[in-house]
Amino acid sequence: MKHTLFSLTLLCGTMVANLASADCYADYKAKRDDPLRLHYGVAQINGDCTPAVASDQLRGRLAADNWQLLNVLGVFDDAGLEERRDSAGEFYLRY
Repeated sequence: MKHTLFSLTLLCGTMVANLASADCYADYKAKRDDPLRLHYGVAQINGDCTPAVASDQLRGRLAADNWQLLNVLGVFDDAGLEERRDSAGEFYLRY
């Protein structure tokens, strides 16, 4: 019984560690004024893979190039990355 409990605890810990280390990406929309320009992009996110964390990180990254974050559309792992490459164009993993 102790061996089974230990194995389950080890397995759960490994699963949590794998989830925490998984790559995280967000797709977003941003704008620049005067003249108005819009773009859709995909960016890698560090830390917790949540829209709130993605928003916090992207605001600063985009502002450095005079872009304003409009919204984070969602967060996803590397399984959803390639399908967004063409749509993001030059803003694919740029920020």
